[in-house]
Amino acid sequence: MKYKTILVTGATGFVGSHLVEELVKQKAQVIATTHHPVLKNSYFATQKLDKKTEVVKIDLIDYSKVQRLIAKVQPQYIFHLAAQPLVDVAFENPKETLYSNILGTVNVLESARRAGYVKAIVVASSDKAYGKMAKPKYLESDPLAGDHPYEVSKSATDLIAQSYFRTYSLPVVITRFGNIYGEGDLHFSRLIPGIMKAMAKNEIFEIRSNGKYVRDYLYVKDVVRGYLLLAENIKRIKGEAFNFGSDDTYSVLSLIRLISQISQIRIDYRILNSAHNEIPYQSLDWSKIKKTLNWKPEYNIQNSIKNIFTWYKYYFR
Repeated sequence: MKYKTILVTGATGFVGSHLVEELVKQKAQVIATTHHPVLKNSYFATQKLDKKTEVVKIDLIDYSKVQRLIAKVQPQYIFHLAAQPLVDVAFENPKETLYSNILGTVNVLESARRAGYVKAIVVASSDKAYGKMAKPKYLESDPLAGDHPYEVSKSATDLIAQSYFRTYSLPVVITRFGNIYGEGDLHFSRLIPGIMKAMAKNEIFEIRSNGKYVRDYLYVKDVVRGYLLLAENIKRIKGEAFNFGSDDTYSVLSLIRLISQISQIRIDYRILNSAHNEIPYQSLDWSKIKKTLNWKPEYNIQNSIKNIFTWYKYYFR
């Protein structure tokens, strides 16, 4: 990515920040879009990424602004990460979530189609795009069947990206990740950030679910490596979707026990059982990306959580 012009939407968020950090290390010219002001204690700000990129405040549901931005900066690569990312927020604000996640994707893809020079567009879908299926592992060939606002927004994002490849040969590739964790995630309604906060502040951790929901957990640096691998190999894989998962597949309660064991810190918790629209069991089969591009996770909870907790302790200090 050295000297390439790269547009990253949702760049100041958790995953976007880590992606931008790696692109900057590779000496790319990064245009970072954000819908909200950059938080001073965010990973994006603390790593001084605002000083190393061109930050553009824009609402992606405004098509004319998106088109003008892409025409102005002429990116060779686009990483489309911008979205309303929380299931509970989608439950309370379905219209906002659907507008943001669906129209934002349409506007980015349509602007890139009209521009005609973008070499690769990596679109962030989600494991939630599959919806609720009664099977142990989800495959890329499984139908996309979200049935609640957040899931539907991701199913639609995914299908729209596929349609732009199949109809217009737009060089799109789609990612479906499990639950991503790591330094800088400030959405404390999510499991690992919530646990880190409770540990750092010696609080009782409140579990929104019944504690039995199962997910894959994937470290953010492995996610970034996956994004870049797809962009670099776009000619071979355009139009395809790829699952990214890990062998860290845990229920909420088993993950709490594991983190407590590794950190040697007691984690007190309270089960609220108040979650809406959550998928009880979800795990991704990631054999396709392993076979196609030899990607596999390099990190796991065991070898990463201590450093992550150090970051959160510093944040809450």
